Amino acid sequence: MKRKIGWSLLALIAIAAVGFFGFGPGYIEGGMNRIDGKPLITVSPQAKALHKTLTIVDLHSDTLMWDRNLLKRASRGHEDLPRLEQGNVALQVFSSVTKSPKGQNYDANSGDTDNITALTVAQLQPVRTWTSLLQRSLYHGEKLDRAVAGSDGRLEKVTDDASLARLLANRAQSPRPVGAMLSVEGLQDLEGDLNNLDVLYKAGFRMASMTHFFDIDLAGSMHGMKKYGLTPKGRDAVRRMEKMGMIVDIAHCSHACVADILNIAKRPVVSSHGGVQATCKVNRNLTDDEIRGVAKTGGVVGIGYWDAAICDTSPRAAAKAMKHVRDLVGIDYVALGSDYDGATTVRFDTSQLEQVTQALIDEGFTPDEIRKVMGLNALRVIKAGLVPQ
Repeated sequence: MKRKIGWSLLALIAIAAVGFFGFGPGYIEGGMNRIDGKPLITVSPQAKALHKTLTIVDLHSDTLMWDRNLLKRASRGHEDLPRLEQGNVALQVFSSVTKSPKGQNYDANSGDTDNITALTVAQLQPVRTWTSLLQRSLYHGEKLDRAVAGSDGRLEKVTDDASLARLLANRAQSPRPVGAMLSVEGLQDLEGDLNNLDVLYKAGFRMASMTHFFDIDLAGSMHGMKKYGLTPKGRDAVRRMEKMGMIVDIAHCSHACVADILNIAKRPVVSSHGGVQATCKVNRNLTDDEIRGVAKTGGVVGIGYWDAAICDTSPRAAAKAMKHVRDLVGIDYVALGSDYDGATTVRFDTSQLEQVTQALIDEGFTPDEIRKVMGLNALRVIKAGLVPQ
């Protein structure tokens, strides 16, 4: 009898383990990366025709964090290669998320806890990623490399001006490949050592934000406890990034951190994903002075599609935020920054980017202005930022 009970208990444990590791991660993601299902706007033949001619660049998505095959269309989340192709995306910047505090909120978070560790275990990632933030980023880079290698030329990695030029040349033919570039969301993955910037660069990372949802040794986060500016170590990080050809991203930085970066930046900086306080007064969104500061560096402001960025999920709300940037500093400084698959709820996925094109037309943007917003502005900044000094 005891032996039967023992085997039954083991069977139950095995079934529970299969359920947790096999279905748990997908279930969790399905509840976090949602499409709200509200009505889409009608896309005109004019918008559809224009959209097909655009060179579209999205500055931020977190797709690599999730246990999905990037090459196959998924029934959950916001993007994968088939949907990127359908949306006519030319270049997607894939971010590496390595740590996220429990009870995460926009106001104040400590770095003492971490949700991502449980996700790495549940997804059966390599053991090295369970305790090392740097290894989590390197694993994300490896996932992208495997996807590129298995894509039969449909996905191309961008790491320098030559690979970017090759991508654009190949997109003049059919079928058109999608470009992929690596970024880091919060340099906590340096694990305190600035020399790990070289490790990330070698793995192909070409953009990084100083912070994510908590203060670190480089700078304060907009969502941290103290929200301080750049530390001396953070200033060194900015200088090293600019010298090696890694674009500095101010997303999630405290206002003091943003001010410090804009004050010392010698190259264009980006706000990869977010909104503007003029149309959505949320603490993480940029003030008009900060938008002017980004424009002064020659950088771009990437506008997202989720409610906390634009106070709605409608493409019209995103277009209104883009219009504010255009009207404030000019058309050359606004871009796309979806935050797809970043535990966000949106109205449309990447296959439906015609929604943004139509919304921009409805806001009075000209075709040339739409070309810049949808990708040419971001492309200009990326092309310049990839060149080491």
